[in-house]
Amino acid sequence: MALHIKPLSDRVIVEPAAAETQTASGIIIPDTAKEKPQRGTVVAVGNGKKDTPMTVKVGDAVLYGKYAGTDLKLDGKDYLIMREDDILAII
Repeated sequence: MALHIKPLSDRVIVEPAAAETQTASGIIIPDTAKEKPQRGTVVAVGNGKKDTPMTVKVGDAVLYGKYAGTDLKLDGKDYLIMREDDILAII
């Protein structure tokens, strides 16, 4: 998946995972009650800061904070652009 956008500095672009539509017990969740996903896949990575190389790389599955990042719509798809510090873990 090639994006025509390159994040600057220590920023990454994440494609959020789809929101859950059904609970583990089989209850279907309506659109109004769905929570914003907190996991996704890294699709683009900046060069990092001057003294700190980037830890994440393209293709990594990551967990991030609920309100982390800025929404970005590109070519009809939703993405989040955030600093590497906003990423909590690599799965």
